[in-house]
Amino acid sequence: MRVQVRLFALYRERTGESHLEMQLPDGADAGVAARELIGRYPQIGIDSSSLVVAVNQEYVPHDFSLVEGDEVAFIPPVSGGSLD
Repeated sequence: MRVQVRLFALYRERTGESHLEMQLPDGADAGVAARELIGRYPQIGIDSSSLVVAVNQEYVPHDFSLVEGDEVAFIPPVSGGSLD
């Protein structure tokens, strides 16, 4: 199946891509997409299990099942600042 992938912030900078298409096996879940992304772009520099994933604009766990045409977004973790 094919899914559309969007990359944000640090991930876009490290890969040079903001959008790409992935061909995944039927029945793949968000974790498979995360592992595929890190396999293609190890320069992202984190373990695939640490990637935050959204499918069709909703955050999902890595065991969320994907279907043909889904939009899968990988969002870098956001660090907070001090409230002082």
